[in-house]
Amino acid sequence: MKEQKAWVLNGFLGVLLMAIFVAAGIVFLINDSSLLGVISIIVGAIIATGITVVQPNQGYIVTFFGSYVGTIRQSGIWLTLPFSARKKVSLRVRNFNSAKLKVNDIEGNPIEIAAVVVFKVVDSAKATFDVDRYEQFVEIQSETALRHVANKYPYDVFEDTGYSLRGNSEEIAEELSRELQERLSVAGVEVIEARLTHLAYSTEIASAMLQRQQASAIISARSKIVEGAVGMVQLAIAQLQREGVIELDEERKAAMINNLLVAIVSDRSANPVINTGSLY
Repeated sequence: MKEQKAWVLNGFLGVLLMAIFVAAGIVFLINDSSLLGVISIIVGAIIATGITVVQPNQGYIVTFFGSYVGTIRQSGIWLTLPFSARKKVSLRVRNFNSAKLKVNDIEGNPIEIAAVVVFKVVDSAKATFDVDRYEQFVEIQSETALRHVANKYPYDVFEDTGYSLRGNSEEIAEELSRELQERLSVAGVEVIEARLTHLAYSTEIASAMLQRQQASAIISARSKIVEGAVGMVQLAIAQLQREGVIELDEERKAAMINNLLVAIVSDRSANPVINTGSLY
């Protein structure tokens, strides 16, 4: 099915024609022309069956004895085929909030995930005739796509390589939108946006994963501190030797490097010890 424009005339013209035929029928009946009066009133009633009022951002699917003849999208009052059936379809932008789904990420960790999908109907014929209850179709396909995307990525990465559900929200949203559009195009639906609204580890592993995240953060921070400390010590030793402030043999250089690294890397403030000389 593909949407097409239905045949319509200005609705006010239809109302005028209906009024003319009904008024003529009444006049004929008064003048004892019963047959013409009945025919005129019947014609006016037939015209009345084709009058349709369309609200903004709504469409009417027009079927004539089981055949699809088109869609009325323009708002206003219109005259279409008499005796035709008309079904209203909303063309407004709508939101769908999925339920919190419990799925496994690519590493097998159970997580809770949910998303919001912003969509609208762009082909009323497909939405009406190609699927059964397109709103329910959108819900089911949205949850299916969300599960599929969640199964392809880890919740988080601890080596700073690759995509993750938590660290690459923009990329995940774009992929979810693309997959949803592929699934929902058969229903004449356009996906405007799809984003994660909830993402968390399941309760049974949440505490263990929190400890893992904390440990990873501590290791990463320590690595940066050690890297910076080594650079600072190298600069200090090089500057002392270059300016000739002090002559250091290998043993004293090793001791100074050890003291500097301990002072810089330690998570507590250093307590300096002042050497005031020797008794002998």
